[in-house]
Amino acid sequence: MNSTLKKTPPVATPRLAYLLSQYPAVSHTFLRDEINGLRQLGFTIETASINAASAAHTGEDGAAVSSTFYVKPTPATRALGLAFRTLFSQPGVFFRGLRAAFTGTGLDAWRILYAGFYFLEGLLVADWLRQRNLRHLHIHFGGPVATVGRIAARAARVPYSLTIHGPDEFFNENKFLLRQKIEQAAFVLCISDFCRAQLMRIAAPRHWSRLHVARLGVNTDLFAARTPRSLAVPVQILCVGRLVPAKGQRVLLDACRLLAERGHPLHITFVGTGPGADGLKTHAAVLGLGASVHFTGALTHAETRARLAEADVFVLPSFAEGIPVSIMEAMAIQLACVSTWTAGIPELITDNVDGLLVPPGSAHALADALELLFADPQLRARLGLAARQRVLAYYSQKDSLPRTAALFSEHISGDLP
Repeated sequence: MNSTLKKTPPVATPRLAYLLSQYPAVSHTFLRDEINGLRQLGFTIETASINAASAAHTGEDGAAVSSTFYVKPTPATRALGLAFRTLFSQPGVFFRGLRAAFTGTGLDAWRILYAGFYFLEGLLVADWLRQRNLRHLHIHFGGPVATVGRIAARAARVPYSLTIHGPDEFFNENKFLLRQKIEQAAFVLCISDFCRAQLMRIAAPRHWSRLHVARLGVNTDLFAARTPRSLAVPVQILCVGRLVPAKGQRVLLDACRLLAERGHPLHITFVGTGPGADGLKTHAAVLGLGASVHFTGALTHAETRARLAEADVFVLPSFAEGIPVSIMEAMAIQLACVSTWTAGIPELITDNVDGLLVPPGSAHALADALELLFADPQLRARLGLAARQRVLAYYSQKDSLPRTAALFSEHISGDLP
């Protein structure tokens, strides 16, 4: 964690709980950084995770695993036993949670079934809050994890807040009861202006004042500017992100096929895991790119930084995004980046100023943008330098974490009983 955070301690240093879908997770190191950064600024934070940690963890992540309450790994017998005990010893808690869980399910059998599971998970979180004497719950993401968190908070009668990333929540706003979650939250942090605008679309105007932009950031000391270098042969293209259709990796393969036909030798590295891995490997083989494409799987932060240092160009051709931390990290090391005109990305990259943007889904436009970078070393250098300056000015943890801390202190009482 960055040891040079701006020390602007809040007036009150809240004690709160964080509920996360999976913690720690290789693809969500920004969550670990946020929690540790807030602790460094004086906050007391305890963590709960719906799912087990993503892989074996050591060092800093090992400590996070040992101190985190895991919901789904809890034996079913314990969850059911807690439900029965709560019904008889704390019926108010039980029925408040039950009402929160089953509101909005209608007669849909699957939604009723899932509501039952969410209810049990919510009771487990509510019991954990009680045992740890935690009086505020903060939840990252607005999907199922927030469903469980909302049930827990309503059952335990504690306020909750949200950090919304998007855009997945916006595509399923009715399924996730997103309007109710927003309107019942004490406050909501949005990672981008685009995100806040989407929540303004969903929530009634009287709730807009509780929607605040709190941008994510990167450690610009850890992701330091690299020394400029000549283009490698073959050109090293790097894409970091979950292997899912929304990230547009298939379009990148199509663009690379076009570039190969134009005579550009390429090597493409995909860092990440996901359900789309096999399909991408098959598509690369069909395009005749198999020997030029490498899938690393999940990597640690240090391993990802090493890949960034070896790359010539960073590409994330997403169809839908919040503001990707992976692009921030690439920009921080002065790597020329290409992405798309979608969702929150244009808040991070200004086209032809600190990166290049193309229409999402267009392999030809992506190929043209990459070819432009290959042919012009001065353009690569200019965009890379401007990219780091952009991150330093707006997306550095040194600034973003104190701003998030100030928002928490403004809305949460200090050492609550």
